[in-house]
Amino acid sequence: MTIGYQSFEDLEVWKESRELKNELFQLVKTFPQDEKYRLADQLLRSSRSINSQLAEGHGRKTIPDRLKYCIQARGSLSETLNHLIDAFDCNYINEQQLQYFRGRIMIVEKLLNGYVTYLNNKIVPR
Repeated sequence: MTIGYQSFEDLEVWKESRELKNELFQLVKTFPQDEKYRLADQLLRSSRSINSQLAEGHGRKTIPDRLKYCIQARGSLSETLNHLIDAFDCNYINEQQLQYFRGRIMIVEKLLNGYVTYLNNKIVPR
């Protein structure tokens, strides 16, 4: 089963994860220079992967394909949180910053879970 066309840029989850990615881009500028190609790079890559997976999945024709990429995006979202915890453990960010980004990640996760539910309901209407 396929669904009607809508740009991935119209997806609320993509918009929210884009904002998160852009905030993290600003955050890593505050990390020590020697982390540029280590933790900062990993954090940027995982946060960029969320949007990339959503966009790639959106470009797929079938709902099962879209779901596969949503699951991968959710994995990248968890990886991003893990990198933030690492940044906290290294004293690159404080507790307040960690909690702020944890909240931002929770928002994206709720939207992503909602999108997954929406897609699942298209496969098996309830």
